[in-house]
Amino acid sequence: MVNPHMYYLNKVMSSLFLDTSVPGEERTNFKSIRSITDFWKFMEGPLLEGLYWDSWYNNQQLYNLKNSSRIYYENILLGVPRVRQLKVRNNTCKVYSSFQSLMSECYGKYTSANEDLSNFGLQINTEWRYSTSNTNSPWHWGFLGVYQNGGYIFTLSKSKSETKNKFIDLRLNSWITRGTRVIFIDFSLYNANVNLFCIIRLVAEFPATGGILTSWQFYSVKLLRYVSYYDYFIASCEITFCIFLFVFTTQEVKKIKEFKSAYFESIWNWLELLLLLLCFVAVSFNTYCNVQIFLLLGELLESTEQYSDFYFLACWHIYYNNIIAITIFFTWIKIFKFISFNKTMSQLSSTLSRCIKDIVGFAIMFFIIFFAYAQLGFLIFGSQVDDFSTFQNSIFAQFRIVLGDFNFAGIQQANPILGPIYFITFIFFVFFVLLNMFLAIINDTYSEVKADYSIGRRPDFELGKMIKQSYKNVLEKFRLKKARKDEDKKTSKGSGDLAEQARREGFDENEIQKAEQMKKWKERLEKKYYSTEIQDDYQPVTQEEFRELFLYAVELEKELHYINLKLNQVMRKVSAL
Repeated sequence: MVNPHMYYLNKVMSSLFLDTSVPGEERTNFKSIRSITDFWKFMEGPLLEGLYWDSWYNNQQLYNLKNSSRIYYENILLGVPRVRQLKVRNNTCKVYSSFQSLMSECYGKYTSANEDLSNFGLQINTEWRYSTSNTNSPWHWGFLGVYQNGGYIFTLSKSKSETKNKFIDLRLNSWITRGTRVIFIDFSLYNANVNLFCIIRLVAEFPATGGILTSWQFYSVKLLRYVSYYDYFIASCEITFCIFLFVFTTQEVKKIKEFKSAYFESIWNWLELLLLLLCFVAVSFNTYCNVQIFLLLGELLESTEQYSDFYFLACWHIYYNNIIAITIFFTWIKIFKFISFNKTMSQLSSTLSRCIKDIVGFAIMFFIIFFAYAQLGFLIFGSQVDDFSTFQNSIFAQFRIVLGDFNFAGIQQANPILGPIYFITFIFFVFFVLLNMFLAIINDTYSEVKADYSIGRRPDFELGKMIKQSYKNVLEKFRLKKARKDEDKKTSKGSGDLAEQARREGFDENEIQKAEQMKKWKERLEKKYYSTEIQDDYQPVTQEEFRELFLYAVELEKELHYINLKLNQVMRKVSAL
């Protein structure tokens, strides 16, 4: 799903469109845009030069500046780029009565209810008239809001000079107004060398407070899935995956029918169901992506004079990749199910299961204090320190403080008194007290579990014993070792001989049967509780085993009483002599 070529392609494209500065103004690039003037400089400079790569190849001065034009020559621009703007209406915010005489215009933040749908400016071309969306692309989640499709749209030309004149015309006629809230620049590239599509979106958000916030998205995806022999091998693996998915689903359905409600008592069964669900979602996403690529890709590649909306396909491909990543993550977690028979893994799982209640109780106390400090930091430093600008940022900033990454100078500058107090008390209570309590809970539980294992407690089933038993079975099948049944027969034959010898010597039949029963009990109990392999093997005693031990002790007591009577009789005869 992901290969290094995707990273390198994204790196090359980001270097071209984000880091390239206006000639003569090294600090003016897309990342550093802070005003409308900077935005138009970028549009007429680095963006224009980056999109029309022939200028890089022919202009010797720029060629020497970049050392090579090959990185731009290797990528083909699909269709033409598109620029899209969303605006808000006037009077979408409330002005205090004392200032209404001073302010005739008021443009609030962007929402779908505040969006401006009316035509403006010259009203002669599409960029001055509102256009509804004709694509299925998802809405964009930006820094300041969620932006829907549609807006004031225009596409660039194949000619560099016409595009530049278009930019100049828009700038002179004030296409960007006070109501502008976001501008999207969308285009797509294809690199045939690595068979990757790079879908690029540059976003400039215009907050109601003024200024510009820039963001970007670079999606390198493989839309042409099956081209080389290796791709067809991957296709065969996908088919095999679907077959296994069907088999595993059938097995789990049979288990649910067999065990019914008891099936859901195991956490591993819940993990199995989660994995099956994720696998079905991944297969559904994959099928949908392939169908959409089959239906849309040919149409998009043919429209060379229009904007080709590959963003829709790229988003679904990214969703599919995310589902695959989550599925593989839980599949790796499932490995613990098979290695939990190991002594070390069993100790770890036992430690977590024992201390889960203590950890939950501790977590409640921890997050009460943690969120209290987060709210305190947001209210004190939120208007001046970027790390505390929102409540969410405040939470993440405190996690970074715990890990040692913090901006103490900014906190101290924001509030010279409460800043150091907040920082010192947070470090003391959260880092020195609460985190060490958390470690103490786990350490204490681990010590108890380790002590239990040191006196011989073992898992009900050990992987090592299973391998050893399988090895013995293989030797017995190849007749390299005597079978256990033969040994049992010899033992039973020997015990039969002893019984016959006892009968010849005149012992009562009841005494012989009691002796055989005592011997069986002794062998079974020695085998379970006095194994030669594990000297201190401790096993929990069930109710049935306790009953057998009790009967065994009663028989031993009867035998001891019988021997005492015999001994007294012998002593009386000896004293009589």
